[in-house]
Amino acid sequence: MHIRYTEAATTKRNDWQTIRSLLPYLWDYRGRVGLALLFLILAKAATVGIPLALKEIVDFLDNPDDRALALPLVLLLIYGPLRLTGSVFNELRDVVFAKVRHGTMRKLSLKVLQHLHDLGLRFHLERKTGAVSRDLERGTRSASSLLNYMVFNVIPTLVEVTLIATILLVNYSVWFAVITFVTVAIYITVTFFITEWRMKFRHRMNATDSEANTQAVDSLINYETVKYFGNEKFEHQRYNHTLEQWEDAAVKTQTSMSGLNMGQGAIIAIGVTLIMILATQHVIAGTMTLGDLVLVNAFMLQMFIPLNFLGIVYSQLKHSMADMAQMFDLLDRTAEVTDKPDAKVLDVGKGTVRFENVSFSYNEDRPILFDVDFEIPAGKKLAVVGHSGAGKSTLSRLLFRFYDVSSGRVMINRQDVRDVSQESLHAAIGIVPQDTVLFNDSIYYNIAYGRTDASREEIIEAAKLAHIHEFIESLPQGYDSLVGERGLKLSGGEKQRVAIARAILKRPKILIFDEATSSLDSKSEQAILEALKEMATHHTTLVIAHRLSTIIDAEQILVMDKGRIIERGDHQTLLNKQGYYAQMWQLQQEEREQETAIKTGDVLV
Repeated sequence: MHIRYTEAATTKRNDWQTIRSLLPYLWDYRGRVGLALLFLILAKAATVGIPLALKEIVDFLDNPDDRALALPLVLLLIYGPLRLTGSVFNELRDVVFAKVRHGTMRKLSLKVLQHLHDLGLRFHLERKTGAVSRDLERGTRSASSLLNYMVFNVIPTLVEVTLIATILLVNYSVWFAVITFVTVAIYITVTFFITEWRMKFRHRMNATDSEANTQAVDSLINYETVKYFGNEKFEHQRYNHTLEQWEDAAVKTQTSMSGLNMGQGAIIAIGVTLIMILATQHVIAGTMTLGDLVLVNAFMLQMFIPLNFLGIVYSQLKHSMADMAQMFDLLDRTAEVTDKPDAKVLDVGKGTVRFENVSFSYNEDRPILFDVDFEIPAGKKLAVVGHSGAGKSTLSRLLFRFYDVSSGRVMINRQDVRDVSQESLHAAIGIVPQDTVLFNDSIYYNIAYGRTDASREEIIEAAKLAHIHEFIESLPQGYDSLVGERGLKLSGGEKQRVAIARAILKRPKILIFDEATSSLDSKSEQAILEALKEMATHHTTLVIAHRLSTIIDAEQILVMDKGRIIERGDHQTLLNKQGYYAQMWQLQQEEREQETAIKTGDVLV
C-alpha cells in the first residue's frame, strides 16, 4: 500500500490575533502583571546603574584626589548593593509572575477541554485524538513559554536598550546612540525576515509531529486489530515514513537557526567594534575619560549579550505563536449544537416523548430520516427495528440532541428539545449504547460515573440489577479491578452490563437502549432482559434492537427501512400483517433454530 502524507493547512491566524486571544486570560492577573513589570524596571535600573558607578570609580583611580579619599569607598559600597538590588528585584519579579504563568496555563487547559466537550458529535467522530491531544499539549506549554520569554527576555532587553541609549544620547556624542540604534535596528530586521522564512519548516515540523502522534496512538488503541492482520511492519513503516518527514523539517529548522545565529553574531560584533573605535578616539582626543570608555564598553557588553539571546528568543516566540495558533483555532471552532440564550430547564414531567414529522441528514446530499412521526407515552416502551442503515440509532442521537433535526420537532413533555438547556436534557435521559466505551479505571469508577455522588451501596445495587455483581465479586480485586484501555480487559457482554449498571444508577426518566444486548450470549441476554424490563417499568423507554426476541413486550414497535417508518404496531399485530417485520421474525427464528441444532449436534456441520 502506498502511504502519502498530506501536510496540514497552516493556520491563517496572525501573531497579533494570537496575542489578543491570550490577553483575556492575563487580565485576570493584571495586578500581578503590573507589579512584575515594576520589579522588572527597577531591576534593570539597578543593572544600568552598575556601569555608572564603575565609571566614577575608574575616573577617580585614574586621577586620585587626596581631598576625597572617602569617595572610592562610597562608590564601592554603592556598587555591591546595586548588584544585589538587581538580583533581588529579578527574583521578586519571578515570584510575582509565577502565579500568572501557571494560572494562565491552567485556565487555558480547562477552557480547551470545556470547549472540546461543547463541540458536537460530528467533530468528535471526525477528530484525530492523537493530533488534538498534541495540539492541546503544545498550545498550553507554548502559552507559558510566551509569557516567560516576554517577561524574562524581551521586555527586560527592550527596557535596558532604551535606558542605555538614552544615557549615551544625553551624555556623549550622538554617534554612540546612532550606532547603537542602527545596530539594533539591523539586528531586529534581519532576525525578523529570516525567522519568518524559517517558520514554514516549523509549521511542517508541527504538522508531521501531530500526524506521527496520531498514527502511534491509533495503532496502540487498535492493538488487537494490528495483531489480527499481522500489520506490525506496516504500522512501523507508516510511522517511520512520517517521522522521516518530521526529521527533515526538524533538521532544516535547526540548521537555519544556526545560520541566523551566525548572522546575528556578525551584526553585534560590527556594532561593538564601531562603538569601541569611536570611544577610543574620544579618549585620545580628551573629550572622554578612561571611565567613560569603561562605561561604554560595559554598556555594550550588558546590552548585546542579552540581545544576542533575543534572536533565539524571537525564534522561540514565533514557534510558540505557531503552536498557540493551532490551539486557539481549535477554540474558535463553533459548536454545532448550542443552547438558545433563553433556554429553559427541561420540565421532564412524566417523560412523554414525541417525534413530529422529523426529517434529518448528516450531510445535505445524504438524507437519513424522512418525515418520521411517533410518540412514546409516559412510562411506555417503544421499540425500533430494521436493517443496518435504516436510521434507527439516529433517533437516539436526535433525542439526546447530538444533532438538530433538519425539519420537524423532537419533543419531551411538549417541549422542543431545542428550547431547553442541553444540561437538563442530558440529565433526563439515560443511554446504554451498542458500543460501550469504558474509562481506563476501576469497575467501581465506571459504574459510579452514572452518578458521581452515589453511595457505595447504591452502586452495588445497580450492579446487582444489571446482573454483574457476582462476576465483579469473583475478581481478585473486586470492584477495584481495572478495566483497561476502552475496557479491553472485559468481554463485550461484561462491558455492556457495566454500561447498564451505569444507566440504572443515573436514575433518568427516559431510557434509551441502543442494541444493548447485542454482545450478550442467550443466557446473559435473558437475565439482562429481565433487569431491563424491571428497570423500564416506570420509565419512558426507547429500544433500538436487532434481535426481535428482545422487544416482543414493547407496547409499540416501529419498523424502519431507508429512513422511513414502513410498519408499526405491537408484536402480534405486526406478525399478523405478514409484512416486513414478519419476514424478519421468521428469518431470525430459523437462524436461532439452526444455532441450537449445531450446539446440540443435531445437524451436520
